[in-house]
Amino acid sequence: MSDTSPALHEPWPNMERQREGVSFGMWVFLASEVLFFGGLFLGYTVYRNLYPEAFRTAAQETEAAFGAVNTAILLTSSLTMAVASRGARAGFRRMTQWCLAATASLGALFLISKGFEYRDDILNGLIPGPNFPLHPAETQIFWAYYWVMTGLHAIHVTIGVGIIIFVAAKLYRRRLPLQGSTFEGVALYWHLVDVIWIILLPLLYLVGRT
Repeated sequence: MSDTSPALHEPWPNMERQREGVSFGMWVFLASEVLFFGGLFLGYTVYRNLYPEAFRTAAQETEAAFGAVNTAILLTSSLTMAVASRGARAGFRRMTQWCLAATASLGALFLISKGFEYRDDILNGLIPGPNFPLHPAETQIFWAYYWVMTGLHAIHVTIGVGIIIFVAAKLYRRRLPLQGSTFEGVALYWHLVDVIWIILLPLLYLVGRT
């Protein structure tokens, strides 16, 4: 039996219009997020052009292995989220549940990996401030951007994992219609998280190695 009808909410006349409304609202939200991170990317670009050698020296201290592993984790999670969204549209409840669980698990794995990377960075003293181990002093600008941008990204991943777990739990208890518009909004948010990381990867991990 289809559970499409409970998924329709006022004032939408049909599911297609409701999906379009959710999609439009999410794209507006995503545009605001792009502007937010875009300001950081612009500032990073300006300082990188002002102090290219300092940024190259600083970037050589980032752990490329962690960057590669985290990229693989997030790209895989993007795939499982895409499958979950398609499965929901097709009415495959069990597949959708498993893919949402896999996506949330991969997101948590990313955060765990990032935590180990942060631990190494802290142990190496790579926090801008007194006794910073790198020279020239402008290397601290790079690491300030590193902590701000990756920290904000990690917060977005944490929020995304929480949303996915919430949606998966409601779906498991059959309190959320499978063919509703919720999954498209969640998928768009998660794909934004992945895209931001794909931009951060070359900025923070490859700049000193190319």
